[in-house]
Amino acid sequence: MSTQLSPTPSEAFELLLAGNRRFTAGAPEHPNQDAARRTETAPAQSPFAVLFGCSDSRLAAEIIFDRGLGDLFVVRTAGHVAGAEVLGSIEYGVSVLDCPLVVVLGHDTCGAVAATRAALSDGVSATGYVRDVIERVTPSVLAARAAGLTDEDDIIAEHIRHTVDLLLDRSRVLADQVAAGRAAVVGLSYRLADGSARVVTTRGLAHEVPA
Repeated sequence: MSTQLSPTPSEAFELLLAGNRRFTAGAPEHPNQDAARRTETAPAQSPFAVLFGCSDSRLAAEIIFDRGLGDLFVVRTAGHVAGAEVLGSIEYGVSVLDCPLVVVLGHDTCGAVAATRAALSDGVSATGYVRDVIERVTPSVLAARAAGLTDEDDIIAEHIRHTVDLLLDRSRVLADQVAAGRAAVVGLSYRLADGSARVVTTRGLAHEVPA
């Protein structure tokens, strides 16, 4: 299926999952990465998904989802923390570029989450703007503690869920698109060792996607 045919949220998500399956199997197709695609997308972009992920250098979106030029509208911050610029970028992807899917991508051994847990445990936080990142991750870690979660993967999943909730709570544009069935938001957790992305939470898909 061509990504130029305005896929539904479910179809867009399957495109993403299919690419990740190829990547983990060691059989990437490297679609849309040639000179013809470069020429095709030069006048305008029509991505099928907004990918909001952690800035970790091991989470290169087009590689781990086996996609190419013009496929993904990528927004990345340390610990996938969301401020006004992030929300504006995501709203641009959804309302201007008509992306039917927003993906929040977290990962195991996340340094931002680890730093936040350490700051809460020993009371010593980072300096400069790194402290701002830690402060934005803190609500997720506190929520995980309140729920009795101690396993690292569970805490990471809680942070991903919290980010999905935050996007929908703070962005009326995104929430309205999801409510109207024009977009969906999905939280994924990436495993660095095997390259797989597992489903943590979904909002607005026509059917639940098994984890």
